[in-house]
Amino acid sequence: MMPLVSCTDVSSPLLLSVPFCSSPIRLRHRLICPYSIPRATISAKLEHLRPLIFVSVPQIPQCRATRVPGGGAATPAASRLCEKEPLVLDVDSLSVKECESDEELLATVRLRIRTFYDEFYKSSGGEDQGRHLEERELQALKDRIDGKRIGFKRAACINATLPLSPSLRHADELCSACKFSQNGEERIVVATLDVNQCIKLADELTGKRPEVPGASLMRAYLSNVCVASELQRNGLGYAIVTKSKIVAYSWGINDLYVHVAVDNEAAKNLYRKTGFVYENEEPTWQARFLGRPRRLLLWADLSRINL
Repeated sequence: MMPLVSCTDVSSPLLLSVPFCSSPIRLRHRLICPYSIPRATISAKLEHLRPLIFVSVPQIPQCRATRVPGGGAATPAASRLCEKEPLVLDVDSLSVKECESDEELLATVRLRIRTFYDEFYKSSGGEDQGRHLEERELQALKDRIDGKRIGFKRAACINATLPLSPSLRHADELCSACKFSQNGEERIVVATLDVNQCIKLADELTGKRPEVPGASLMRAYLSNVCVASELQRNGLGYAIVTKSKIVAYSWGINDLYVHVAVDNEAAKNLYRKTGFVYENEEPTWQARFLGRPRRLLLWADLSRINL
């Protein structure tokens, strides 16, 4: 997909269409392995929440032609036997709200690690490494939510969840990793983000608004935005970002920010649709020093958005 305008066109609002996740808060700096961590490559085209159902077609390896008696390739009907059916999700079963339990927080952390560092997680070797990473991330998330992190006034974890059901039968690994119980029902975390009322996020650009004295805690930032790869292109990203704006506005926040890589077209598209515009961008030298793609800083004026 080609960008609508150049990422360096600082005079234009966010017509740039901002791989679909914002970066995790210093996750790579807390990893205990000394070798480099691969970049996440997740991407998705985000659409408005559909009124009745979500339809998602998982990525399926091409099947080899099946041989049938008498020679020759399989018929179309036989070939379809090796294909997985699309995931069809009832919108009425979707819940988008703040995280309510430690068990749900753990499922959230597992989705984030699975999304941002899937290759690293699979190749790091040993269950102990994975458990240690989960424990560190879980504690860091709890500390932000509980107000124990210096520079953070408050934080909320927003999740989109679905009940465990036969419609998710082709997402076994997701269901196993990101499952939690709520009121006797098993649910799956399928999309997540954090909204943070804080002075700044580590190693990230700081917003300029509001331009008043003491404004450092009068703005909020989104972080850790991700959607399960099996369920992208279903409007889940739009749903959690919209909910985060409602939460931030209830805190008295009018200026909401998000950081995104300049080459992350799917995420830029999502944020454009949800009212974000360009404010600033990271200098090239800083991105090189931090060993990551250059970031854009996007801003949304919640006072002018119909929530």
